Amino acid sequence: MRKTNDPSSSGCRTEGPRRALAVMAFVWPNARLQPRELPVGVAGPPNATAQLAQRLGERGGAFDVTTYATEDAARTAIEERDVYGAFVVTPEGPKVLTASAASPVVAQLLTAAAAENAPSGAKPVVDDVVAAPEEDPRGSAFGSSVLPLALAGVIAGAGVTLLGLRGSRAVVALAGAACGIGLVGAAITDSWLGVLGGTWWAEAGAFALTALAGSAVVAGCAAVLGTAGIGLGAVLNVFLGNPFSGVTSAPEMLPEPVGMLGQWLPVGSGGQLLRSVAFFDGNAASGPALTLGAWTLAGLCLVLLGGRQRGGTGVPAGSGEAVEAQPVMPGQPAAGR
Repeated sequence: MRKTNDPSSSGCRTEGPRRALAVMAFVWPNARLQPRELPVGVAGPPNATAQLAQRLGERGGAFDVTTYATEDAARTAIEERDVYGAFVVTPEGPKVLTASAASPVVAQLLTAAAAENAPSGAKPVVDDVVAAPEEDPRGSAFGSSVLPLALAGVIAGAGVTLLGLRGSRAVVALAGAACGIGLVGAAITDSWLGVLGGTWWAEAGAFALTALAGSAVVAGCAAVLGTAGIGLGAVLNVFLGNPFSGVTSAPEMLPEPVGMLGQWLPVGSGGQLLRSVAFFDGNAASGPALTLGAWTLAGLCLVLLGGRQRGGTGVPAGSGEAVEAQPVMPGQPAAGR
């Protein structure tokens, strides 16, 4: 019996592994959550803090401990996003400083760790230095805003590509779409849901810059690689960027090198930028902003490069070269007749 090649069967064989990889990318990081070099502080008398720092350091690399002379210094470090929280030794007993706005998951973890390291019968006092909004105490709404933002960037970049926009026209369209996404994002999360607590325009700018970085990557890849570049941009923004971002927990809670890699992608850096401007008065926002700026610049340069390579013909990437029209002389048959 003669065998026939069935394209649909080969597609099914490749579709299965793709779906498995997508599921693994989303599920595996969250299934391995635990602290890994999590920045925390200890404050109080030198003898007491030295012992506490030693006990925390013996927890298999879970914490990266910094010692502060006073409780006020530890509070300042939390507000500046140098550490997620601090353990304070006071004459009245142990105290733990948390920042649920930075990560409700980490705040709960530090509270549990303080109880474990407290003297027998002592209950640590918990002080939430930078609290999450009352409308979103667990950070669920904040974390849920990341995936729609990533998808919006992919859709904007793909739309510009499929509409055949090239060069400066594509850049203007991407910038306009990002501005719209930023305004809508701030209107929903801040004005309507009330899950953000910073300056409205700064939050809108964080949304817009994140969307612009993501959409520029998609459009830039498509301008150089063709329509396959849309898939590559989607992988960077959604299938890797979203689960590797650490927005729902913390980058230091994810397996390595996932946590570090996620902060170099548009979604992870965008989540950190939004958290800084929404809850921490812009502290520690420069790093994520520079990362987003680099992605944006790289993507827009690829968009302009792709437009020049095609000579502004408006031919979509990967669709082949434009056919130059030849003039037809009177009495000469047209080509192809």
